[in-house]
Amino acid sequence: MTFAPDPRPVWLLDVDGVLNAAMPGWGETPDQGQAFVHGNRYLLRWAPTLARRIAALHHSGGVEVRWATTWVDHIAQVERLLHLPPLATAFDGVDVVDAEASVARKVAAALHVVEVEQRPLIWTDDDAIPDHGPALERLDATGMPALLVAPSSRYGLQPEDLDAIDDFLAELTELAS
Repeated sequence: MTFAPDPRPVWLLDVDGVLNAAMPGWGETPDQGQAFVHGNRYLLRWAPTLARRIAALHHSGGVEVRWATTWVDHIAQVERLLHLPPLATAFDGVDVVDAEASVARKVAAALHVVEVEQRPLIWTDDDAIPDHGPALERLDATGMPALLVAPSSRYGLQPEDLDAIDDFLAELTELAS
């Protein structure tokens, strides 16, 4: 028996530079909180409206949100701070890899979505999305719809980025009709 692939897009969501940003903006005072990893304290700052919009998109059922971040092994802290529901992770075990290997895991996760799962992709990451080269060529070669958003790490995702995600999801829904 074969199963049709899940038609919903997968949103690979990074934390630092995407949700956690020095100046998240959104016309509101940022929320902030502390997370701890191996005895080290990290201050996170985020736009509360951004977190609410992500939660709403997740709850809508129109997109599967997966964490693709170096925080994956400690993601429950991020979810608690940002008041996000538990979300799937694209990989684990990042504590044991360096930054270059972390980027490689994110790229592999994106390629897995479009090549193996054959699902549309939304990928928001400030430093791992390729702008040229073999990985981008492979992403494009599948013909799967993909929205790649690389926000400024200083500001993270902004309202226009979420509007682009909403538009992308609406286009996919229209194509499926």
